[in-house]
Amino acid sequence: MINRFENYPLKKHHTFGLDVTAKYFFEYASLEELLQILVDPLLQTHDCLLLGGGSNLLFLGDYKGVVLHSAIMGMEVIETNARSVVVKVGAGVEWDALVEWSVRNNFGGIENLSWIPGDVGAAPVQNIGAYGVEFKDVFVKAEGVYLASGEPFSIDHAACDFAYRDSIFKNELKNKVVLTFVYLRLDKSPRFLLDYGNVREAVEMLGEPSLRNVRQCIVDIRRQKLPDPGVFGNAGSFFKNPMVDVSVLSAVQADFPEVPFYTMPESGRVKIPAGWLIEKAGWKGQSLGNAAVHKNQALVLINKGHATGREILTLAEAIEADIRYKFNITLQREVNVVE
Repeated sequence: MINRFENYPLKKHHTFGLDVTAKYFFEYASLEELLQILVDPLLQTHDCLLLGGGSNLLFLGDYKGVVLHSAIMGMEVIETNARSVVVKVGAGVEWDALVEWSVRNNFGGIENLSWIPGDVGAAPVQNIGAYGVEFKDVFVKAEGVYLASGEPFSIDHAACDFAYRDSIFKNELKNKVVLTFVYLRLDKSPRFLLDYGNVREAVEMLGEPSLRNVRQCIVDIRRQKLPDPGVFGNAGSFFKNPMVDVSVLSAVQADFPEVPFYTMPESGRVKIPAGWLIEKAGWKGQSLGNAAVHKNQALVLINKGHATGREILTLAEAIEADIRYKFNITLQREVNVVE
């Protein structure tokens, strides 16, 4: 059954927890329901926003268009061999619920992506990643329909143009398609990736490496670093870790020889943690109005309780300008601003 609402509150549908509404809100639980919505005249006269878990959105005010929200569920193994399985997952499934399901079934590959907010349908858009693993590492294909025509499509890994927090869905196909199902290949004999941050030490404290122990340590680490959106609204990492030329790194090292960095062999560039830059610039724990930089993780901007999207954006822009001035580095946002 299609759920249709007017002037619908979006506070529970995005992790910043802002008091904004959508002029029109449609929720669908199947491809057939989605196709019915796509022929509604409202979509011909209003802008359209695809909304999953809302973990990468910053609303600057009420949304005047149509919000489409997927409630397509389901997780099933559709292919199996001696080494791996292919699973088909509905776009409306909560991402961390999928991770828990895979660990419970002893399927490896996404345990390092535990406790990342959002729905499965948004994972390929952002090419979500954490602790040495990216979504593209397990992606097989996605299915969906074109917004304008309702025509079905299927897209494989090679066509998705995956890059760091980027994909074809943020570029050529932005606002043109709706994903309905995602297919992932998971390992029956998991290979553990532990050499990122303090993951190995945290796993050893729980015992032998296992899918359950890796998931638990990632959840524990993220909970220590990141605020609960139910307490302080946030979108996790607000900025991408910038990739810069070696010459830029050398300039930063002249003043800060301890700067952490990660070499990117495929590009010859280096990645510097955005959180380190923001903290060194003195922003950690600082506030502007009702928006603030989290006291435990400088990469996270929070809603202290009654912030507006404009307040949070103003804080972000002030940080961006300061980082450009002090380090000659331009920060890019992970969060999408919705006017």
